[in-house]
Amino acid sequence: MKIIAKLLAATTAIGMATSAYAADMTLKFGHVGNPGSLFEASVDNFAACVNGSMGGAVEVQTFGSSQLGKDKELLQKLKLGQVDFSLPSSVMSSVDDTFGIFEMPYIIKDRDHMRRVQGAMMDKFQAAANANGYHIVGLAENGFRNITNNVRPVNLPADLEGVKLRTPNGVWRLKMFQEYGANPTPMAFSDVFTALQTGVIDGQENPYAQIASAKFQEVQKYLSITGHVYTPAYILMSKKKFDKLDVDMQAGLTECAHQTQDFTYVKAAELEASLLKGIEDAGGAVNTTDKNAFIEASKPIYKQFADEVEGGRT
Repeated sequence: MKIIAKLLAATTAIGMATSAYAADMTLKFGHVGNPGSLFEASVDNFAACVNGSMGGAVEVQTFGSSQLGKDKELLQKLKLGQVDFSLPSSVMSSVDDTFGIFEMPYIIKDRDHMRRVQGAMMDKFQAAANANGYHIVGLAENGFRNITNNVRPVNLPADLEGVKLRTPNGVWRLKMFQEYGANPTPMAFSDVFTALQTGVIDGQENPYAQIASAKFQEVQKYLSITGHVYTPAYILMSKKKFDKLDVDMQAGLTECAHQTQDFTYVKAAELEASLLKGIEDAGGAVNTTDKNAFIEASKPIYKQFADEVEGGRT
């Protein structure tokens, strides 16, 4: 808050003569979240913070539901300067193996644990983003992922045998579900509902907020509470764009990203409870899986990550 207060004071002191150009600056924020999703709530919160606190210096405009592109397209558009922010999640593991740590099953226990990981490793994540031309303004959340499908309830890894399961485009998520015996199929989020409806795939895995906002429960018989992976989301800019901003602008955006992370964690916890109840009330078949069995089945993935990824053992 001190940073924002200083920024507002500085903006007022400069006066209209020197702020005309800054007042005209608009920054486009593209994301794949549907209306009602946690992504939409997080991005809207960030935009409201920036637009309300930065004295008219900048306006963040938001575009959800993949209007400006799917995840991989948005990453490319950031570098081309066609989009200013995006909110990638699992796809970051395809940008740099460092982000693959969040593809490891059951590695994050809860949000407090995530904050500790962030505190210990954020420099490493930022360095990996910078090396690939990006800058992490802050973290939000995709959440704890659970499995839906039309074949059978999933209690044990063996229940995934042969299930055609949509996953994000991340190499370690693919390896994990292959290890469990599933047939993982990378696919853009915006294509998943139709693929489920037509039987191209049997199931998918996502946090409750994504499941409910995309209405996957309307075309899926079973929801199995696995909580197998926690994925953060990254409020991301191109490094080139971020570095061109003046230091006050950088500080203001970073402060709003920090505030948005706090908002997101509270909102996500609320959604977990309310959306699960909504799915159950709608008649969905819900079961809780044997997490210990999944952790045991994940040992080969932990070993492979440790062996193949630089620093993976630490």
